[in-house]
Amino acid sequence: MKYDVVIVGAGPAGIFSALELVENTSLNVLILDKGADINKRKCPASRGFGCLNCEPCNVLHGWGGAGAFSDGKLTLRAQGVGGWLDKYVNEEELQGLVDYVDGVYTRFGAPNNVYGEDLDRIEEIGRKASLAGLKLVPQKIRHMGTEKCAETLRQMRSFLDGKAKVQTRSEVKGLIVGDGCIEGVETVGGDKILAKYVVVAPGRSGAEWLKSEAQALGLKTLNNPVDVGVRVEVQAAVLEELTEVLYEPKLFYYSRFFDDVVRTFCVAPYGEVITESYDGVLTVNGQSYMERKTRNTNFAILVSTSFTEPFKEPIAYGKYIARLTNLLSGGVVVQRLGDLEAGRRSTEERIGRSTVVPTLRSATPGDLSFVLPYRYLVDVREMLGALDRLAPGLASRDTLLYGVEVKFYSSRLALNECLETPIKNLFTIGDGAGLTRGLVQASVSGVIAARQIVKREKHHKT
Repeated sequence: MKYDVVIVGAGPAGIFSALELVENTSLNVLILDKGADINKRKCPASRGFGCLNCEPCNVLHGWGGAGAFSDGKLTLRAQGVGGWLDKYVNEEELQGLVDYVDGVYTRFGAPNNVYGEDLDRIEEIGRKASLAGLKLVPQKIRHMGTEKCAETLRQMRSFLDGKAKVQTRSEVKGLIVGDGCIEGVETVGGDKILAKYVVVAPGRSGAEWLKSEAQALGLKTLNNPVDVGVRVEVQAAVLEELTEVLYEPKLFYYSRFFDDVVRTFCVAPYGEVITESYDGVLTVNGQSYMERKTRNTNFAILVSTSFTEPFKEPIAYGKYIARLTNLLSGGVVVQRLGDLEAGRRSTEERIGRSTVVPTLRSATPGDLSFVLPYRYLVDVREMLGALDRLAPGLASRDTLLYGVEVKFYSSRLALNECLETPIKNLFTIGDGAGLTRGLVQASVSGVIAARQIVKREKHHKT
């Protein structure tokens, strides 16, 4: 088999590469993904069965990637959030790409509701955050909701039908390279697919695979931080003043004791806590719908740790902590903040009398201090104290903490400004390449790589 372009991964980065290519060239494009097509992605946990450790995980793999069942937040700010693309693209160009990507999402059905435009109220929230020792990063967010996000991705899939070949349930084993130039890919099934260009967009769940391929090919990598923490669940009213203005308040804190960077992440107003399975390792996440609402809001508190030499395995470290949680609980641990502060485990009885009713019923009451290192526990508790000064009631004894939440980001490959590796015509993009965090910037990275391919093809023709 031979194609002009092979895209590895059908998440936002891979999809936007494909959209850009089919709309601007006549190249023969193949998209490969180890998961199922979007209409065949069904998570047993979403239907009350609990996580069955499906392989591959239907929440993370398949058309749309992990973003398909997220709550569809499109962060419309170029800098300060979302990854490291500002190291490759200047601020003005990056903001232009963000606006372009946002326009594509709306063209395929993303709704018009945008948060973060009430500047007076945002300024007041920022002032209160400063008094609490927090830094607010203002941002505009277009919220699609889980159901609308999936529908938007279905529309993109329909548009590409007949314009690009999509091959799901097809896992890539390795890259084929010769004389410093990419030649194609080999699948787990033994198929060798030749291509002039290969765009690798494996998502966070493919980060380890990409790292191993980079090592085998002798490509230089840069360690990214590993993010470890908990998912916090409170009554929605506690954060309502922030979420109705910002939807996702992005708050940063520097811990007093360890001087670590601690941040809020992936706020899900009126949402629910869910599970994800990374190669059999169960972690937590959150999502919100446009129509279906709960009485709770949940969000992550993550501690970013940048390891130095000789340690080079941040992904393995994060998985180790997650596996320890799974070992002790059989899955995910949930604990009341009051129980954590009292030095005791939570029980079914204590959770049952909490004013916060857990939305993840399969979580096991337990003790996070058996799982999280002391440093992370101190940072999380400090952050909760600071947040309570901004949103009174957040550090209530009935606040629920789910563990653990880990974000696996690949070591970043050494890339040029077009996101091309030292291997000619091999591009790496998205969260799995350690470049981005989130839907918009992952999509932007796909556009950057695709536009370089378009440029080269036009140059060859002239």
